[in-house]
Amino acid sequence: MATRSPAPPSPFDTLSRSILPIPDPVYVGLTTYDAKDPDTSFPPIKALRPPTKAPNVLILLVDDAGFGSSSVFGGPCHTPNFEKLAAGGIKYTRFHTTALCSPTRQALLTGRNHHSVGMGAITEMGTSAPGNSGVRPKNKAPLAEILKLNGFSTAQFGKCHEVALWEVTPVGPFNQWPTGSGFEHFYGFVGGEANQYYPGLYEGTKAIEPDRSPEDGYTLNNDLANRAITWIRQQKALMADKPFFVYYAPGATHAPHHVPAEWSDRYKGRFDAGWDVLREETFERQKQLGVIPADAQLTARHDEIPAWDAMDDALKPVLARQMEIYAGFMEQTDHEIGRVLDAVRDLGIMDDTLIYLIIGDNGASAEGTINGCFNEMATLNGMPGIETVEFLRSRIDDFGTPKAYNHYAVGWAHALCTPYQWTKQIASHWGGTRNGLVVHWPNGVEAKGELRHQFHHVIDIAKTVLEVCHLPEPAIVNSIAQAPFEGVTMLPTFTDPKAPENHRVQYFEMMGNRGLYLDGWTACTRHRTPWKADAPPPFDDDVWELYAPDDWTQSSNIVDQDPKRLADLQRLWLIEATKYNVVPLDDRGFERVNPDIAGRPQVITGNSQLLFQGMRVTEACVLTLKNKSYTVTAQVTVPEAGADGVIITQGGEYGGWTLYCLQGRLKYCYNFFGIEHYITTSDSDIPSGDHQLRVAFKYDGGGLAKGGDVTLFCDGTQIGKGRVEQTQPMGYSADEACDVGGDTGSPASPEYGNTGNRFTGDIAWVQLDIGEDNHDHLIKPEDRLKLAMARQ
Repeated sequence: MATRSPAPPSPFDTLSRSILPIPDPVYVGLTTYDAKDPDTSFPPIKALRPPTKAPNVLILLVDDAGFGSSSVFGGPCHTPNFEKLAAGGIKYTRFHTTALCSPTRQALLTGRNHHSVGMGAITEMGTSAPGNSGVRPKNKAPLAEILKLNGFSTAQFGKCHEVALWEVTPVGPFNQWPTGSGFEHFYGFVGGEANQYYPGLYEGTKAIEPDRSPEDGYTLNNDLANRAITWIRQQKALMADKPFFVYYAPGATHAPHHVPAEWSDRYKGRFDAGWDVLREETFERQKQLGVIPADAQLTARHDEIPAWDAMDDALKPVLARQMEIYAGFMEQTDHEIGRVLDAVRDLGIMDDTLIYLIIGDNGASAEGTINGCFNEMATLNGMPGIETVEFLRSRIDDFGTPKAYNHYAVGWAHALCTPYQWTKQIASHWGGTRNGLVVHWPNGVEAKGELRHQFHHVIDIAKTVLEVCHLPEPAIVNSIAQAPFEGVTMLPTFTDPKAPENHRVQYFEMMGNRGLYLDGWTACTRHRTPWKADAPPPFDDDVWELYAPDDWTQSSNIVDQDPKRLADLQRLWLIEATKYNVVPLDDRGFERVNPDIAGRPQVITGNSQLLFQGMRVTEACVLTLKNKSYTVTAQVTVPEAGADGVIITQGGEYGGWTLYCLQGRLKYCYNFFGIEHYITTSDSDIPSGDHQLRVAFKYDGGGLAKGGDVTLFCDGTQIGKGRVEQTQPMGYSADEACDVGGDTGSPASPEYGNTGNRFTGDIAWVQLDIGEDNHDHLIKPEDRLKLAMARQ
């Protein structure tokens, strides 16, 4: 397909676009009685288009990648497609994010600071405070909505982590989902991370399953690229004159670090020398590339991050393997993004496409603990200690495979943020917020392989896109008066490497870590680190640091030399924080997971819940059964051939529970982080016909994560008894569903696979009940009706 040729000026160039949707034109003129009358004449209908000079826009966002991760910025991960894109465009060496995924993404998609759009942290930690609510204000319309209403085709692929937790349901509301936020098409997942082998996928707002299994070669990275390529080709085949806006955010390289061995094996032995050597090697490459100055200083490793030589020698092979897998994951991500870029080239539209490649929505992730982990859910549940060195060594060959849910150690995260201090979540320092950026647009950026050193922030992208597309910031969108964008344009730097710096001031804050940039100066304070579980200090006890404009890496704290300047910057930080809803500061961790404490809505309340066959819902949509006694009752019809398959399951291979039948017998499996599987089996087969099957779990009590006794019932009669020694206190999974009638994700029990596990009979309903009861009674239809009415 040929490049979209320059079009002559059109009526679309003179449209008033400050009010969106653009009002329909009203015809005023002669109206005839008969359409065959020679005087019958109406202006032809024209499909809305942007101004004629508007290019296609493609934003590519890599996840959890530090400044020193990709080879295009001196890192160890081979990324030839990123390098090729940079060789044909420009690289920004002082581009910044927010230090965490949801906030960066909402800031990117709206052109406003993250607290301004309610995203002070990830959606799962939303509170009732305006800056942390997880709800995008209606007066801050997203970029996709603005572009769509100006005539762009719009599509999003991959990760969406901007939907409030209580809105991730099959029945909405969907106004914050991609298709409710300006994207006409969405294919991807909703949440913080996805299993690369068993993702919880949506097309639009409909839950779907992958078309292949991991055994057939499925990975999410490959699937997303295929979908994006198909959509882009189709869009240009049908509407070649209509530019597109594609937001491609694959969720890689966020944990779990999943990648086929063909990618990770390319790095065998490359990291045996450890993370301290890796930092030094990366630092030298960065100087050679010019992405840091020749006189830049490598920042010191903080005492909270252990030296490689201090690590247990028995663990080092596991640690090296963790990094090999991550590097392979990054290279696979580069390959799949390269396929999308090749599709754009093959269509002949590369010159007319503005591409932003953002290598990381924050610094590299230090959420994997000092030793790294085989199952990240153990860490997220506050139980990293269950994975001993011996356990990690025993699973070394499973890292990166469908059997693992792995994450690398803190030391690797720090090394991948070279040359800066700290990591993801730590918004005070550049290690958490400075990310590599590549801009490529042959029709607007003539520079090839040049560097740009102006300070910019992710909120600047939306403003720049509108300017490039000759579109104004709208005054009204969907009848709502709009607040102004909070970023600045990057357009002057596209053509002038010495363009004056126009992003003069920027606040940073995440979980109490905070900083301020002003005309080269930075003031910052690290309040907490993500791998330490101890309570952070009072905010007023935080120790602030000061760095001068010529200190590229924030390596030399000069607070003692200029206390007045620090005081001025601290005051300015507070002004900015007040302006953008940053206060009240909130450094709570696990407490914010509890919706009652956080003050956010809950999808499910009360002590009972009904579910029906075919339902697939997220963990937030299910009654919380953790750390308490409960029963699960299912009304089923067993066929003559006997019962097989899953009745109900929650979670997956890395933690959860499932009630199922196998070879005619009723079974309950509690999966403790994939480490232990406590399976209770009925003493006899379930006969054919209609039955109420039930599992009762009697919690031991006395705190979190305790065990309990399991009893199985059929029609009120006890048919089996077992024991669960320990349970997961906070969450089963980050992305697995609760399924009725099958297990659509990874298998929660080792006794069945991820395919062919659907229940062979019929399920009328499943009821969850919290608390102990006389488990021998049957639930009558009128009882269920009362329950349903009580929930209205």
